[in-house]
Amino acid sequence: MDLNERPVHELLELLAQGAIRLEEVLADLEAAIRARDQEVHAYLALAEQEELLRDAYAKSQTLLRGLPIAVKGNICTLEFPTTCGSRLLEQYRSPYEATAVRRWKEAGGTVGGITNLDEFAMGSSTEHSAFGPTRNPWDLGRVPGGSSGGSAAAVAAGTALAALGSDTGGSVRQPAALCGVVGLRPTYGLVSRFGLVSFASSLDIIGTLTRDVRDAALLLSIIAGGDPQDSTSLPVPVQDYTSQLRPDIRGLTVGVPKEYVPGQLGAEALALVDRWKAVVEELGGRVEEITLPLTEYALPTYYLVASAEASANLARYDGVRYTLRGVGRGAAEMIAASRTLGFGPEVKRRIMLGTYALSAGFFARYYGKAQKVRTLIAQEFTQAFTRVDFILGATAPSPAFRVGEKVDPLAMYLSDIFTLPSALAALPAVSIPGGKVGGLPFGLQLIGPRLSEARLLSWALALEEALS
Repeated sequence: MDLNERPVHELLELLAQGAIRLEEVLADLEAAIRARDQEVHAYLALAEQEELLRDAYAKSQTLLRGLPIAVKGNICTLEFPTTCGSRLLEQYRSPYEATAVRRWKEAGGTVGGITNLDEFAMGSSTEHSAFGPTRNPWDLGRVPGGSSGGSAAAVAAGTALAALGSDTGGSVRQPAALCGVVGLRPTYGLVSRFGLVSFASSLDIIGTLTRDVRDAALLLSIIAGGDPQDSTSLPVPVQDYTSQLRPDIRGLTVGVPKEYVPGQLGAEALALVDRWKAVVEELGGRVEEITLPLTEYALPTYYLVASAEASANLARYDGVRYTLRGVGRGAAEMIAASRTLGFGPEVKRRIMLGTYALSAGFFARYYGKAQKVRTLIAQEFTQAFTRVDFILGATAPSPAFRVGEKVDPLAMYLSDIFTLPSALAALPAVSIPGGKVGGLPFGLQLIGPRLSEARLLSWALALEEALS
């Protein structure tokens, strides 16, 4: 029946009507995983089918009726190891689960498996996992994006109904764009970070990867809300984002930054952007060309801030408290050996960059200055939202690139150039399928003011329906 290809909200309706049975959904998912995951490699661990079915049936009369979700490998669960895609945590099992996972389960959902990621969420291609790369379901010779590439690929391949990911600088939205699914990064603090393994604490947030915008609204309604276990979570009331969906952009002004549609996108991509603008006007909106000149400083700002915070956060992996321990004469040698064995090259690169930026004599020059530029980027967005209701542009500068194509770290980092600024400004943003370039998915990104998720998802739904 291919029920694994249906969005969650549609499955819930069919289950409520008695038109389908829960075991049919799980059987179709299992068949898809058997057929596709060996080549896509979206998962690091999977629930046993009998155990999943038993757990699902126990929740069959709840809101989510026992439907499973896939969870990125840096989000803690009780059922599976939390490896973060790293040999250093290969056997680590968390003694607690993430608030987002707990809320999904309390609403009647289950956890179907743990998805692959770039090690410690540091990457844009899911090639940097210690457990092998994930492939793009549209073309197995291409990357799915990253770092939430396993989650995006699982949804795109039909091996997950929906998935949780994490977005630090674009790690939900960019793989969503490359895999042709919907990726939502909420306002920083709207979803609890408790149980999300820290990379860059002032940037990390749990987001969703879904088949459509309605599912994004459904998942956000379940996982959002303040959390006393996370001091950075916002004390805002829980909302039902699904009931607030109003796919209507009549009378709204849409800003299109010239920095988000540079000439190097290529003729086919530029034609898609023109199509998006035309659709906005057909729906009754007004398009205004704007400029966000500080966009060019977002990349160096992000990599200084994120790497500095990563250096501090990853200092806890010392070979003493977690699963991998190297051999050395004395504590210093043992710690150095553990980190040398446990961390991959990309993680080491960012730790070294961050440690240098935080070192004596350089803190103010690098990390301190980057934080000042970050404030200016946020102020630039605030000013833009006095003129426009939301901002539209490409999610990524290209469709999925080939596995092994971007060996230069800077070329890889530029994959997130359109997602970094809004992350630095703590803004909500969503990527939806915007069409195809070279036969591959190409993402459309919408950015809204802080805590505008209800409106942002409504606008995204309007464009999704018009472009579908």
